[in-house]
Amino acid sequence: MSEEKTIDRSEVENLLKRRFFYDQSFSIYGGVNGLYDYGPVGCAIKSNILNQWRRHFILEEQMLEIDCSILTPEVVLKASGHVDRFDDFMLKDTQTGECFRADHLIENHLEKLLEIKEISDEKKSEMKRILPQIGNMNAAGLDQLVKQYHIKAPNTNNDLSEPIAFNLMFSTTIGATGQVKGYFRPEAAQGMFVNFKRLLEFNQGRLPFAAAQIGNAFRNEISPRSGLLRVREFTVAEIEHFVDPMDKTHPKFETVADLEIQLYSANNQANGESTQLVRLGDAVRSNVINNETLAYFIGRIYLFFTKIGIDKTRIRFRQHMSNEMAHYASDCWDVECKISYGWIECGACADRSSYDLNQHIRFSGQRLTATRQLSTAKTILVSEKKINSKAIGQSFRADASKVMQYLQNLSEHDARSLHEKLQQAHEKIAIDDKEFIVTTAMFTVETTENIVQVEEFIPCVIEPTFGIGRILYTMLEHNFKVRSQDEQRKYFTLPPSIAPYKCAILPLSGNAEFKPFTKQISDLLTQAGISYKVDTSSSCIGKRYARCDEIAIPFAVTVDFDTSLQPPSIAFRELNSMKQIRVPIDEIVSVVQRLSTEQTTWTKISTMYPMFTEQQNRK
Repeated sequence: MSEEKTIDRSEVENLLKRRFFYDQSFSIYGGVNGLYDYGPVGCAIKSNILNQWRRHFILEEQMLEIDCSILTPEVVLKASGHVDRFDDFMLKDTQTGECFRADHLIENHLEKLLEIKEISDEKKSEMKRILPQIGNMNAAGLDQLVKQYHIKAPNTNNDLSEPIAFNLMFSTTIGATGQVKGYFRPEAAQGMFVNFKRLLEFNQGRLPFAAAQIGNAFRNEISPRSGLLRVREFTVAEIEHFVDPMDKTHPKFETVADLEIQLYSANNQANGESTQLVRLGDAVRSNVINNETLAYFIGRIYLFFTKIGIDKTRIRFRQHMSNEMAHYASDCWDVECKISYGWIECGACADRSSYDLNQHIRFSGQRLTATRQLSTAKTILVSEKKINSKAIGQSFRADASKVMQYLQNLSEHDARSLHEKLQQAHEKIAIDDKEFIVTTAMFTVETTENIVQVEEFIPCVIEPTFGIGRILYTMLEHNFKVRSQDEQRKYFTLPPSIAPYKCAILPLSGNAEFKPFTKQISDLLTQAGISYKVDTSSSCIGKRYARCDEIAIPFAVTVDFDTSLQPPSIAFRELNSMKQIRVPIDEIVSVVQRLSTEQTTWTKISTMYPMFTEQQNRK
């Protein structure tokens, strides 16, 4: 890896706040931790990141974009496992009641101990071994560490409570009666899983295909911190790529097979080794990455990150170790970026197997399956439920609909099991703590033999996910610069496609002669759909250039006295080099458009027009 330049994080964050890239929400009322508002610059940059994401993934991969409800009924998140398992452990100051996220508090404490020279190498080795495991420990394991290392509340030095499980979802009720429990979604994925059947139909029943969704998600973080890195409301971009579990090859894998990417495999981590620069093709062949489709998306994620301006030497893909891998996942890699806070997770790419669709089949009773053509026909047993609504209605009256829904939602396995039991005797079923006696007159399962040319299967899912706020902050840190000739001048050098405004229009002064030209250029850029910012303030041109640099405007159009000469032209400045060329007004749109869409570069453009050093016409 190349040598990293250290930056003063406070300088970055002060500039971001001063120029209102983003700021804490409701700040005039004291603010709320973990909630942020994007200002004009941050909003434009975020929008451009998402537009680039849409082009890179949805357009190029022909994905199906959907937009699902944020409010989610409890049953959906019960099926996904979020209601029962979406917890973090917290520790409370026993005197003040202040809450801390347990794993973060313990990690911070051990990291501080590692810096103490007096602690033995043996003890430090033990702590280094423990650190990667803390995030996946249960309450007992965390409590043991608190006691073993005599960890106290950081602000008061008071004792801490035992770890308490805290569900991170925001709960609510849906409807006026308050009887339907729901949550603000903690991720965007479930909307794509529950719509799988419709998406498969839209895709003419063919696999593989990918669904994509961009939107806000919510997590009630115990102790939000570090600006946009740990928040309670955040924008995610997620992809669910549905694939036949018997064929996880990818037709476009060869386009990324030769990419060399920093991989931090589970073996590297277990053996205390550093990341390895590995070709994706080699990683698949050696089974470091589970399959081609997973590796293909790892490659595409890497290309997206570098395209939007994240430093490729500070990107790594870290594989989940066995103690942190979800029980249903075949493989999972976090996309981590190095910033002043250390390595932070900005996204992930996981093979989730068929877990999610299986869960929603089980809870909804719907057949969320696809079919594949068989090479030769085969005979299968087909079971069909026979539910006698008349008999059920006569026996259970007001509860009849509950019993019928229960029977309709039985899985094929459970329906056969009930049928077999009913052949011996009546069977009791429990619904909402109430028992009902079911008989063969009410329910049976008929099994017939069918000859079929296709077979059903439950698809697997490859899931790339992206935390947009974290990506945005990482990109800004990686592109923060200080002018060597003036350390007070700080600026960002974003790719033109991501920049909030593609150019600035700066009349040299308030001279009335400049106004028609300023309006003409503004109208031309507006008609072409190019974003720009006009600064007609009375500040000197140098200060106005500096203001534009601070908010990452890559190019500046200066209207000066030479503009009135024939043919009319302007001084065209580039942010990084601060060099200027002279461009005719009627070519401005073409130049800015080609630069901002990255069809050309400043190096090429600057050879096509004369360099500008000083005005010829000094009025």
